[in-house]
Order: sequence, then C-alpha cells, then structure tokens
Amino acid sequence: MTAENSATHTSTIAVNSGTDETAGRGTLLAVLGVVAFSLTFPSTAWGLESFGPWSFVALRSALAALIAGGFLLALRVPVPERRHRGGLAVVAGGVVVGFPLLTTLALETSTTSHAAVVVGLLPLTTAAFAAVRTGRRPARTFWVAALVGAAVVITFAVQQSGGSVSTGDVHLFGALLVCAAGYTEGGRLARVMPGWQVIGWALIACLPLSVTGLAVALAFEPVRLTGHGVIGLVWVAAVSTFFGLYVWYRGMASIGIARASQLQLAQPVLTLVWSVFLLGEQLTPAAPVAAVAVLVCIAVTQRARG
Repeated sequence: MTAENSATHTSTIAVNSGTDETAGRGTLLAVLGVVAFSLTFPSTAWGLESFGPWSFVALRSALAALIAGGFLLALRVPVPERRHRGGLAVVAGGVVVGFPLLTTLALETSTTSHAAVVVGLLPLTTAAFAAVRTGRRPARTFWVAALVGAAVVITFAVQQSGGSVSTGDVHLFGALLVCAAGYTEGGRLARVMPGWQVIGWALIACLPLSVTGLAVALAFEPVRLTGHGVIGLVWVAAVSTFFGLYVWYRGMASIGIARASQLQLAQPVLTLVWSVFLLGEQLTPAAPVAAVAVLVCIAVTQRARG
C-alpha cells in the first residue's frame, strides 16, 4: 500500500468513525426525547387532578416559555431570521399549542393507555410529513416496517376501545396531524439552529396567547392543588415541553426526521408501563404482544436507509 493510499484509508476510517459517533449520539438524544415524552400522558393525568384542561395547557406553555426565555436571554441568542419564522410558527402551532391541548382534552375521557397506543401512529405521520416537506424518500423496507408498526398500533387501539371511535379518539387523531407537522418543521430548523432554540422561540411566540388563555381559563376552571398535580405540571413544562423537545430535535437533525420518528414506536409501550406503575391502570393481555411487534418494527426501520 502506498503512502497516499494509506493516508486515504486512514482518512476514510476517521470519517466513518466520526459519522458513526454522530449517528450514535443522535440516536441517544432521540431516545432521551422519547423517554421524556412517554411520561407526558401520565403527568398530564396527574396535572388534571389539580387543574382544568385549558388552565393546565396554558400554564404548561407559559412556564416552559419562562424557562426557555431565561436561557435565551442569558446566552443573548439573537432573534431568528425572518426566513425561519414561518417554520417556527408551525412548531408553535403543532407542538406548543395543538398537541398539548388536543391530548389533554382527550385524556378527560380516554385512559392514558388508550391515548398512548393511538398516538403511537405519530412516527408514521411524521415520516409522511417529512417525505413531503423535505423531498426525501425512505427505502421500501422502511415504509413496510413503518406501516406494519402502524397497523399494530391501530389494531391494539381498536381492541382497547371495543371497535368504536370516541370524541377522545378524534382529538387524538387531530393531535397526530398537528404534532407531525411541528416535528417535521422543528427537525428541519434544528439543522440550522440548536434544537433548544427552535422550541425556545416557538414557546416565546406563544407566550402572549398562553398568558391570555390562562387568565381566561382560571376564571372558569377551579384549581385544587395536589402533590401529583404540581409534579405533573412541572414535568410537562420543564421536561416534556422544553428538555424533551430540545434533545428530540437535536436527534432528528443528526439521524434524519423519518428515522428518528420511528424510535417513537417505543413511546406507547413505555407509556403503558408508566400507566401501570404511576396510575394503577390495568394492561390487557394484548399489550405484551403489541410491545414485541413494535420493537421489531423499530429494529427494521433503524436498519433501513431513511
């Protein structure tokens, strides 16, 4: 081997090693985001012990905005360029307002476990939005595995609800659409600015609406503070809304929106576990079967090129 070939070979190894390291870090960040999100529904159920649904969502957004604003001010982060503001508006409407509100309303009539399996369709809807928005087309194997995972989730959800579609399900399906749009735009913006700034500016943009909504909601919804209620509120504001979305967007920027979205197939499984340990809900016999099938789909999508 010549010196030139040896140098080229060494350089290739170094590049591949760096790429693998980046992909591994991105996957880890996305996984942390999924774990944070998996506790959102149980935390919301706790929060509803103390607050009405509209008060809870407004307070959640306002507190998260204060946390984000503190970081943005302390680090003197400049206001985003005009060309990024449309995407930030989509993030704000999808993940700051739409998804929290619709899922909170759904949890007034649906169990946490039922909501978790319906929202398990989020990876497929996110991948579809990403394909349209970015123009990238994942491999056929990727789509087959994603569709199988979605079919498992749908079957499990229908079995849980006895074959009917409730008002809560309508709220959940609406939440899927707006959240997928917000995830896609957030993942795209995280390629040009840090993920925490993406969600931070989206939260700041919604702060006037959150404060106004909170003032109105508190006039109609009573507050009964409990330990569970406070813990649930703090978790969804600080972890689910800010930290979780920060690591999630960074993960998507590293490994791709479509591939990262498939890691969320594990989210309903984790939420089912939390619903048993934290809320005392009863799992059906189909839950372990669905869990194994979903995890297999994750393995396949992670090996397919996205």
